[in-house]
Amino acid sequence: MGEQIARNAWPARIARDGTLHVNTSSSAWAFELTQLEVTIREKLGEPAPPKLRFAPGPLPEPLTIAEDVSSASAPEPSADERARASELAVSITDEKLRNLVARAAAASLAGSRSRRSV
Repeated sequence: MGEQIARNAWPARIARDGTLHVNTSSSAWAFELTQLEVTIREKLGEPAPPKLRFAPGPLPEPLTIAEDVSSASAPEPSADERARASELAVSITDEKLRNLVARAAAASLAGSRSRRSV
């Protein structure tokens, strides 16, 4: 929905009736988003919940600059990690999906190697 809304709203829970309860940073944000409920649900499309409820509540802490930079500088997968990832994805018949899964697996293997060396 956009950076500004993402900084000021966070999904909290889904009620039994399917209503998505969203915590907001203030009552002003809760009011504003309540007024935009129809527009928000239209933008969400098919997976949109039947109803949204906005209320002030706790939000997750924003990423620090160090966390943001560290996630952006992920280690490059080695040739062995790429080969292993391709082996893991070989049974996927859809080529585009197979390539995406192989890339994700290679990145995961590289990240695992990086965390072990720390």
